Amino acid sequence: MSKFYSAIFHEADEGGYWVTFPDFPECMTQGETLEEAYKMASEALGLCIDEKLRNDVELPNPSKPVDYMVDMGDFSCLIEFDLIKYRRMHNTKSVKKTLTIPEWLNEAAIEQNINFSQVLQDALISKLSL
Repeated sequence: MSKFYSAIFHEADEGGYWVTFPDFPECMTQGETLEEAYKMASEALGLCIDEKLRNDVELPNPSKPVDYMVDMGDFSCLIEFDLIKYRRMHNTKSVKKTLTIPEWLNEAAIEQNINFSQVLQDALISKLSL
């Protein structure tokens, strides 16, 4: 799931930038440099979207840059959000799964020192085309 949302970058009086999102008024961040502000905007957007999805709140349709006005000196930029990539980076907690396989397959895998967890992860990634 990849979406692009607009961010508005505002130059701060004391230096650096602060960032707002037309589609997520509750989401704001800042950075000392433009690069840092962009990274922080990406992270803030991810936190906001992930929180909404976890609470079954429908995401707004992304605004088009022509749908809003920016003040003199401000500029807009599209920020990409990829849910799978975001959750891979931030949701690294392992969960225990219980499964059953035929005894002969278990014995053959143990003889080959197969890591069952890794095989399951690889298979799920492949099956889900991630």
